[in-house]
Amino acid sequence: MLQEQWPAVARRSETYLPIRDYGVIGNLQTVALVGKNGSIDWCCIPRFDAPSVFGALLDAEKGGFFRIAPLASPGMERTQMYLPDTNILITRFLTVDGVGEITDFMPIKQRGSAIHQHHLVRSVLIVRGSLAFEMVCRPAFNYARETHQTYLSEEGAVFISDSLCLALSSSVPLEEDGQGGVRATFTLQQGQSAHFQLESAHNEDVRPHHHSPRHYEAEFLETKYYWQNWLSKCQYQGRWREMVHRSALVLKLLTYEPTGAIVAAPTTSLPETIGGARNWDYRYTWLRDASFTIYSLLILGFLEEAGTFMDWLVARCHELEECGSLQPIFTITGGQDLTESTLDHLEGYRQSWPVRIGNDAYKQQQLDVYGEVMDSIYIFNRYKGISYDLWWNLCRLLDCLSTHWQDADEGIWEVRGGQQHFVHSRVMSWVAFDRALRIARHRGLPAPLNEWATISAQIYHEVMRKGWNEQMGSFVQYYGSEAIDASALLMVLTKFSGSGEPRMRSTIDRIQRELTSDPHVYRYRPALAADDGFGDQEGTFNMCSFWLVEALARAGRLEEARLVLEKMLTYANHVGLYAEEIGSRGEALGNFPQAFTHLSLISACYNMDRALNGTLRG
Repeated sequence: MLQEQWPAVARRSETYLPIRDYGVIGNLQTVALVGKNGSIDWCCIPRFDAPSVFGALLDAEKGGFFRIAPLASPGMERTQMYLPDTNILITRFLTVDGVGEITDFMPIKQRGSAIHQHHLVRSVLIVRGSLAFEMVCRPAFNYARETHQTYLSEEGAVFISDSLCLALSSSVPLEEDGQGGVRATFTLQQGQSAHFQLESAHNEDVRPHHHSPRHYEAEFLETKYYWQNWLSKCQYQGRWREMVHRSALVLKLLTYEPTGAIVAAPTTSLPETIGGARNWDYRYTWLRDASFTIYSLLILGFLEEAGTFMDWLVARCHELEECGSLQPIFTITGGQDLTESTLDHLEGYRQSWPVRIGNDAYKQQQLDVYGEVMDSIYIFNRYKGISYDLWWNLCRLLDCLSTHWQDADEGIWEVRGGQQHFVHSRVMSWVAFDRALRIARHRGLPAPLNEWATISAQIYHEVMRKGWNEQMGSFVQYYGSEAIDASALLMVLTKFSGSGEPRMRSTIDRIQRELTSDPHVYRYRPALAADDGFGDQEGTFNMCSFWLVEALARAGRLEEARLVLEKMLTYANHVGLYAEEIGSRGEALGNFPQAFTHLSLISACYNMDRALNGTLRG
C-alpha cells in the first residue's frame, strides 16, 4: 500500500519549485515571492506576519497563487533578474517563437496610507516575436481557511472574503476559472504589453480600474527611483560591491517601515530538511540579530535605518518584565504573544509537515540575547549617545543577568529538548557586561563598575575552565560536552577571544575538520550535540560559513578566508538571494530570503576587504 502512494507523493513534489527559484519584491510592509515560472506563490497582506493570500508555497493545491506564463512551448528557457539597483523583478521567457518578460514590483506606500491598502503590479511585454500567455489569479484567504466571493467587471475582478478584499485590474478580459479565481489567455506581438494591478483593502469599497499605460509607467518610474535613490546612499565600494548591494536591498525589503523592525525572513515553515519537521515561522524580529543588524547598517552608511531599528529595540528595553528579564523574539510591532499553532489542512512545502504559524521560542530563556542587545547599543552609542532612561533600563537588565547568567537555557539554537549550560550563552553574557562597562566609562554614566567588572571576570574564567575541552582541543557547545559548535566562531567576532589565542586557533581548526564541508559549515552534529528536540540531519547554515570567513580573516589566514567567501558567493541563487541553509546538493533550505545570512555576508565582505587592505586587526 505504501509503495502505491510513492508515485503520487513524487508527483506532488514536482509541483513545487525549488526554494532557490524565487525572487522577492515588496513595499516595506510585506513581500511577494515570484517564481521563475511567473507564479506568485507567497504573499501575506497587509503585513509580513498576516495570513497568506497566496500560499501555494506551502500547499500547491490549496494555497492560492497568481501566475502569468506563456502557454506550453517546447524548449522554453526561464530566467530572472532585478532591474539594476532596485527590487523590481524581471522574469524572462525565451522560446523559438518569441521572448517575453514580466516585470513585477510593489509601489512603496506613502506614510499614513491605509494599512490594508497595498498594490502589486505585473506587466507583460513581448521583446521579440509573438507569445500566447495565460494568467490565473486564484487567492486563498487566511492561509486557505476562508471562502470568498468573486465578481467580474469590464475592468477586472473583485475577490471578497470576511477579512480582506482584493481588486484585480486587468488590461485584458477575464473569466472565472471555476475554482474561486479568474483566468485570461491573450497573445501579444513584439512591442505589445498587458498590465495587471492587484489592490487590497479591508472593506468592499475596493474596485478594479482601467489603468492606462501612462499610469503603469508612472508607478514603475517612481518605484525605480525610490530604490535607486535609496541604494545610492550605500557607502560600501569594496571588492564584492554587487553582492553587498543586493544584500542591502534584501534587508530593506525585510524592514517593516512603520516600526523599523526587520523580520528574520518573510516566510514560514520552509523546511530545513525536506520532509522533516524543522519548519519554523520566521516572520518576526529576533533580538539575536540586533547587533549584526546595527553593525551592518552603520558600516554601509544607512544611519536612518539603523536609528529607526534602534528606536524599535529601545522600546523593547523600556518594556522589560518586572524582574528585568527580556524575551528573545517579538512581532514587528513589538507584540509579545507569538503563540505557536499548526495549519493541519496544509501539506507543507513538498510534504514537509507541520506548517507552523507563531513561534513558541518566544517563551524560552535565551541568555545570549542580553549580550546582543548590549552590543547593539554599544555600537550605536558611538554614533549617537543614549538617553538616561534607556541606561536606567539597561542597568535593570544587567541586574537580572547578574543573578541568572549561570542558569541553563535553550541557547542560540533554541533547542526544544531541554536546557543546557551553553558556552555561547556565557560568552554573550560576558559581552553584555563588557559593553556596559565600556559605555559607562566612555559616557561617564552612573554604574556599579566594580560589580560588573567582577562578574565579567568571573564569566570569562568560567568559560575558559568549563567551556574548553582539553581532550578535544576545542571550545565545546555546553559544559561537559564533546560537541563542537559553530557559534564558537563568534568568540572572535565579539572580541571575547583574539584570533591569535591558541585555544581559539585550535577551535577554528576543529570546526574546519568536523563541521565544515568545503565551504559549508554545519551548526553542530545533532548526534553529538544537545538534544534539539529532533535529532535528524539538517543542511549547513549559511551564516556560520560567513562567520568562518571573518574568523579566518581576523586570524590572518587570508587565502583560506577568501576562498571560502568566493565559494559561498556562488551558492546565492540567480538573483543573489540566500535561504537559511544549503543542502547536500547545493539546494536552498529553510526560510527565504534570510536576513541573518545577508547580514553575515555584509560583515564578512566588509571585514575581508579590510583584511586584504591591511586595516583589520584580529
